[in-house]
Amino acid sequence: MQVFKSGFVAAVMMCALSATTQAAECTRITASGQNFTHDSAVLFSTNALKNTLAGRGLIGKGPVKTDCKTGSAMIECLSSQTACKGGTPATCLGAWLCF
Repeated sequence: MQVFKSGFVAAVMMCALSATTQAAECTRITASGQNFTHDSAVLFSTNALKNTLAGRGLIGKGPVKTDCKTGSAMIECLSSQTACKGGTPATCLGAWLCF
């Protein structure tokens, strides 16, 4: 019975440590986009986010959250998403063009 308890405790500890390690490999990434129209600013920010994740070799997890603010002449949108390690980094020229 003591061996079973020790094995169970060891299994629980391994699960807890692996969950902690996996959580440490994830981060929240944010990208910005600006334009004169709301729809274009959203498009620019979501594409910048997608290309930033691809360039860093990250995989997006969960929904993309986009918040926009109207400035004096332009609309600025910030798109963010939780991303985790696990992809192959793509070749990118800045946040706008990835191959």
